[in-house]
Amino acid sequence: MEKHFELNDFTFEQQFADCSLDSTLFSHEAHLRLAWIHIHQYGIDQAIENICKQIKSYATSLGAHDKYNETVTIAAIRAVYHFMLRSKTDNFRDFIIENPRLKTSFKELLFSHYSTNIFTSERAKKEYLEPELLPFD
Repeated sequence: MEKHFELNDFTFEQQFADCSLDSTLFSHEAHLRLAWIHIHQYGIDQAIENICKQIKSYATSLGAHDKYNETVTIAAIRAVYHFMLRSKTDNFRDFIIENPRLKTSFKELLFSHYSTNIFTSERAKKEYLEPELLPFD
């Protein structure tokens, strides 16, 4: 179990929003959890807006503003949403167990939607690129 689970959803969300979350807690899985919380609380459109803004702020607070990638961020949120629509769980811990590809095969999952390497593309870092292969539904 990852350390971000030591915080309940509310505390995790609040600490991330105010940039006080310990950076050692913000793993790939924690990023997925943040998406799950925001989609659950605010809906997909507001989740995208909230998370993009918050990740930019969080990265800047850590001196890593150049690490932010708009396309990967939005694609990750949309991927979480895709799996949430098919999920029978009501909490992130069970959700990630039910959908291990999000954690263990994330890049491969996104590459099934993109022919562009969105992880290295300068354009993808700055603006959201729509999937060229498969849309997120």
